[in-house]
Amino acid sequence: MIKTSQKILNYIKNKGQASGNELADYLDISSRAVRKQLSKLYEDNKIYKVGKPPKVFYLLKEPARREKRYHIDARVKKTIEDRYLIITPAGEVKKGMDGFVYWCHKNNLDIAKTASDYIKTLKKYDTFRQEGLINGMEKMKSTFNNVYIDGLYYLDFYSIERFGKTKLGQLLLYAKQSQNKELMKSLIQNIKPEINHIIKKYTIDGAGFIPPTVKREIQFMKELQKNLNLPLSVIKIVKVKTPVVVPQKTLSKLGDRIENAKTSIIVDEHAVYKNILLIDDAVGSGASMNETAAQIKARGLCKNKIIGLSITGSFKGFDIISEV
Repeated sequence: MIKTSQKILNYIKNKGQASGNELADYLDISSRAVRKQLSKLYEDNKIYKVGKPPKVFYLLKEPARREKRYHIDARVKKTIEDRYLIITPAGEVKKGMDGFVYWCHKNNLDIAKTASDYIKTLKKYDTFRQEGLINGMEKMKSTFNNVYIDGLYYLDFYSIERFGKTKLGQLLLYAKQSQNKELMKSLIQNIKPEINHIIKKYTIDGAGFIPPTVKREIQFMKELQKNLNLPLSVIKIVKVKTPVVVPQKTLSKLGDRIENAKTSIIVDEHAVYKNILLIDDAVGSGASMNETAAQIKARGLCKNKIIGLSITGSFKGFDIISEV
């Protein structure tokens, strides 16, 4: 006699996927009994599920591939555990070695050799870090004739050569694109210590959040402001409505980005601060950050320094940041 669990596996194999209610009807048993069977199959790694209640579907797990033996130094492994993350095309968040091995398998790469290459690539990009932060001022000075911020830091690059989007790059892209509040909170918790460090270092007493240029139901910058809950006065910076909304990321020329920022971002503030922190999610060209700082200085709202902070920044140009 075929076990109920095997009947479920056979059915899913033939149909491709199945819901709990579908299986209950097929087996002529209660929904509770089906859930118990599915829960056991899930724990045994025989099936996986997609979707959220009430629309959840179950699919068969592919047989695990036989893993070739590989040796990775403990320090290399720790770095990968700390800094690697990938969100798969199926929407799974895979962290650390789990994600790195997945990516290597997907690209038919030797795990040990690729891990060594990854560490070398990180070291190359880490030469731009100071106290754990990436200094973006050289990029600003080489981009604009007049730079109005006194310092600019990235928490990480958006992407690096060969390996693509960084951990923060992955989280930022999919948090915004999927409108996933939990992913947003995860990202914000990752970056909160560094933001507090900058506030303390520069004795910040006012913070401004660069407004989004793309209309979304859930705005990441608003979630960032709410979940950071900084013990500071928040400077009012608004994105004004124009006859036709032109998102920054659709503009490929620097001059167009400057014009867009200058005419659509308004600092609606009257209080004066000693040191101001301007926060953005991603700096491509830096036009929004620079033009906002220009308004603050023109209005005499900052006595000392304006420091810019971006979750991610581009290593070259700004085209790649247009994704977010």
